[in-house]
Amino acid sequence: MSTQNLLRLVMILGFMILSLLPVVAQGNDALTVYSGRNESLIGPILQQFTEDTGIAVEVLYGGTSAVANQILTEGENSPADVFIAQDGGALGALAAAEMLHRLPEATLERVSDTAFVSPDGAWVGLSGRARVLVYNPETLEELGLALPESILDLTEEQWRGQVGWAPTNASFVANVTAMRVLLSEDETAGWLAGMLANDVQAYPKNTPIVQAVIDGEVAVGLVNHYYLFRFLAEDPDITSALHFFPGGDLGSLINVAGASILKSTDQPYDALALVDYLLGDTAQEYFAAATYEYPLVDTVEPSVDVPALEDIDAPDIDLSDLADLQGTLEMIENSGALD
Repeated sequence: MSTQNLLRLVMILGFMILSLLPVVAQGNDALTVYSGRNESLIGPILQQFTEDTGIAVEVLYGGTSAVANQILTEGENSPADVFIAQDGGALGALAAAEMLHRLPEATLERVSDTAFVSPDGAWVGLSGRARVLVYNPETLEELGLALPESILDLTEEQWRGQVGWAPTNASFVANVTAMRVLLSEDETAGWLAGMLANDVQAYPKNTPIVQAVIDGEVAVGLVNHYYLFRFLAEDPDITSALHFFPGGDLGSLINVAGASILKSTDQPYDALALVDYLLGDTAQEYFAAATYEYPLVDTVEPSVDVPALEDIDAPDIDLSDLADLQGTLEMIENSGALD
């Protein structure tokens, strides 16, 4: 066995042993987490992790792409121990740059669906979200519109001025990246151009899209599934609903927030303790109840009325292939969607 392979085996065995150890703080230094998730989404459960384990956490927050690019720039000198990303593409970019440890099988196997785990074990999904079409049934009835079969149908004349999107939103960017992977550059650029020609309505993020649909400002909007449930928590009488595109359509992309451990970490015990904690029932129940996302372990169920992940006819794609988010941002900018 070569020296390189021997070292890799030692590392893997070491992580396997670590996963069996009790969760206790291993030193006085705080664990450094770079987070592409908003503090309001991940901050409370990171604080709970510290309270439960005694492991202090210092967090750098930012957009997922920006944080991933910072790690790439810092290279082996990055102070980050753990990277938490909003999507699989950013994690895939760091994995391709060989900056991530392979996680132990015991950690990877906590996620029930292998589609939400890196094929090479470099990252693991923490929570899932589905891209959907939020719609107002009353507006659809007034306009005589039926729900579309595909996200690609939204360029048709009947949808003129009736669709909301958020072209700078990270999940939208990931969705368009999936189009580039599964369709082609030209087809994706053509869809963007068609949407703009059809007077798509732009919003800064998903929340105002849902509000616009509720108010009848637009009939439908492209969002993540959980945003509507935030409104329903405040007003259960809201009649707007979610449409999951059928037939493996690109509009039903399922993406994940995920976590990885940097090779540059000098605290592998604590880093792995955090990743495992985020896959435990306490954190998974938090993601289900507080953020209305899909938990990714079998022992926890969604807290809201949504189809089971396995019942969503999502497109077949390796989430690690969504790594070229910058290329998508450039395509969106070149389309004129940000003007």
